[in-house]
Amino acid sequence: MARFIIRRLLSIIPTMFVIVTLSFFLIRFAPGGPFSSEKKIPEAVLQNILKKYHMDEPLHKQYGRYLADILRGDLGPSYRYSDQTVNELIGATMPTSIILGSFALALAFLLGTLAGITSALRQNKWPDYLSMSIAVIGISVPLFVIGPVLQLVFAMKLSWLPTSGWINSRAGWKTLILPMITLAFPYFAYIARLSRGSILEVLRSDYIRTARAKGLKESVVILKHVLKGALLPVVSYLGPAFSGIITGSVVVETVFLVPGVGQIFVQSALNRDYTLIMGDIIVYSAILVAMNFVVDIVYGLLDPRIAYK
Repeated sequence: MARFIIRRLLSIIPTMFVIVTLSFFLIRFAPGGPFSSEKKIPEAVLQNILKKYHMDEPLHKQYGRYLADILRGDLGPSYRYSDQTVNELIGATMPTSIILGSFALALAFLLGTLAGITSALRQNKWPDYLSMSIAVIGISVPLFVIGPVLQLVFAMKLSWLPTSGWINSRAGWKTLILPMITLAFPYFAYIARLSRGSILEVLRSDYIRTARAKGLKESVVILKHVLKGALLPVVSYLGPAFSGIITGSVVVETVFLVPGVGQIFVQSALNRDYTLIMGDIIVYSAILVAMNFVVDIVYGLLDPRIAYK
């Protein structure tokens, strides 16, 4: 196990190198640029701006300079947000998105797993139909519909929760509830369907029949034998889901006025802010690679049949 962990950690280095290299050149080869606008900038002014950011140098020199900056932990200045660096922009918004995404994914995992277990154990009965119907709604209804509906019901009609804001506002942690539920809805749906199908498959396995034949309690069979094997597809889904739920929450952050990183991600692409786009890609990729690494480790803990060679 230790050797596997070391190898996986070392494999992260070339993976991130390839991601950074491809992203750098693809962005630079795309039409337009951070200083392209409808109003034409005088040529002398444009040349001064390019020189300030070293964009007048050959592309390979820009690439080498950028790699050196990354190794020092410097993601560079933002081309469109004056007097702010990419580190500052991402550092100011990422904690908010991580808090919202972590709570949303934890809620989705807990409720989705419970719904999947209930559906599998009560297959073709009303709990199964009810859980899967809610899951279908979560998959098919977009977040920009779910969010306003929850605001209408729980904030405007019942006045139980605030319509928007964040935990540092007067309403405090109540502001987290509605965006958390909204963001968790589609992930709950996928986890519920995944866990249901996986549990049904495991329940038909020979070792489950053997465990029941030994006279073990049904609760012991479910908790100690069924869930360990059935949760493997769910665990593999949680890796990309965690990175996606953090960086893909722009709709929820817009609806509930959450000051997260989603707005920065979208705006950087619209502005063609090269360094901010690269910073977003590096952060997103690092989260995805790190979560896949964690998933690989958890796999071995859940299923001892998996051997790390």
